[in-house]
Amino acid sequence: MDKQLKLLIGGSLADGGAGTFDVVNPATGKAFAQCPKASEAQLDEAVAAAKAAFPAWAATDAGERGAMLAKLADALEARVAEFASLLTMEQGKPTRQAMGEIIGSTYVLRAFVDKRVEPVVLRDKGGKTVTEHRTPLGVVAAITPWNYPVMMLVQKLAPALVTGNTMVLKPAPTTPLTSLLFAELASEILPAGVFNVICDENDLGGKLTAHPGVAKIAFTGSTATGKKVMASAAAMVKRVTLELGGNDAAIVLDDIDAKAVAKKIYEGAMTNAGQICVAIKRAYVPANMYDAFCEEIARLANEAIVDDGSKQGTTVGPIQNRQQFEKVKELVEDAKLHGKVIAGGEALDRDGYFMPPTIVRDLPDDARLVREEQFGPVLPVLKYDDIDDVIARANASEYGLGGSVWGKDLTRATEVAQKIDTGTVWVNQYLAIDPRIPFRGSKQSGLGTELGDEGMLEYTQAHIVNAVPFEDA
Repeated sequence: MDKQLKLLIGGSLADGGAGTFDVVNPATGKAFAQCPKASEAQLDEAVAAAKAAFPAWAATDAGERGAMLAKLADALEARVAEFASLLTMEQGKPTRQAMGEIIGSTYVLRAFVDKRVEPVVLRDKGGKTVTEHRTPLGVVAAITPWNYPVMMLVQKLAPALVTGNTMVLKPAPTTPLTSLLFAELASEILPAGVFNVICDENDLGGKLTAHPGVAKIAFTGSTATGKKVMASAAAMVKRVTLELGGNDAAIVLDDIDAKAVAKKIYEGAMTNAGQICVAIKRAYVPANMYDAFCEEIARLANEAIVDDGSKQGTTVGPIQNRQQFEKVKELVEDAKLHGKVIAGGEALDRDGYFMPPTIVRDLPDDARLVREEQFGPVLPVLKYDDIDDVIARANASEYGLGGSVWGKDLTRATEVAQKIDTGTVWVNQYLAIDPRIPFRGSKQSGLGTELGDEGMLEYTQAHIVNAVPFEDA
């Protein structure tokens, strides 16, 4: 990569005060770019810049703030191809999926352009009024993951900025470049200090979340790291939004065509090489259609074109980083001891981090691949006989992010969905994320809400004004 991207601090593009670090293309396993590495002093500068910019930004008319989000969306849309190409290089996903992420990010930005947090009159009687106002919190520390680096950025940026907050973003160190390219756009549109971007090698996260100048933390990532973020916020009782891991179950009902539903579940499990927090992680199929379903989903997996995401025709790209690649390989090896691999099962003998779509059947519920979040292109297919039993099995997880139910009888499928203990359950669809619909996790899959009006309110403080007329003694 010829272009050297820079940090964004206080409206100025800056080199890294702590040097640079390699960014690896997961399709080759080799570095293709250098990322500026922020020093602790630059972290402090970024927070100070965001804090200094906050009063004026909070006082800016909400319509003006929304108009700037619209300009960001337009600027991003004008450079979709450039962003998608860079995204594929640093993240690995096929170009078509990368284009989808960038275009989807413009939709998210635009979804918040006209959103407003208006005062709500709770009581107005006899001259006595109770009104709930919403005020911005201040500086938001946003920490984003490596699977959807641009989408996760805008899902935090849009509601935070439209409600009057300022932000310091720290992207994942394996996918920082698209965030820095986005920072270039922002530097030409937003007032200085409203949006700042620093990059690190996972050495500044704790300092950012514990920083006294930060009022709220918006984090997307693993449950293990989310617990550390929550602990860091506790000392100052900072507001926290956590979108964490998932082990999402798909329950297939017995009134649907095995071949047709296998295609849908395959796509829900293997998009972005399975590296989605709400990807289908477990599929439960009735005993009377189990063999037919397994045969069809294995066929789909075996037909996948696994290659560099930049190559035309690729349907499944590499796993994003070596650490995750090794974890997925370990889970597959363990699954071989307890079940039967009917597609994939061996990492490709080539440069990069390639695991072909892998389907495993006949696993017990206590197998690691069933209990743990694989976050890769590997799917266990599990058999069931009784609907109440399979609901209990699906719910027997520490996670509760998403899930799905598949059936022809929509009323019945919806009734089953209502019994699944997750923040979102889709019926006959998957990955149907809409910026107008709240998204949240239950159990250890998260805290708080993203997207929708409720997600926007997470970036505000409720402020009650309770007034009565003054009466002389």
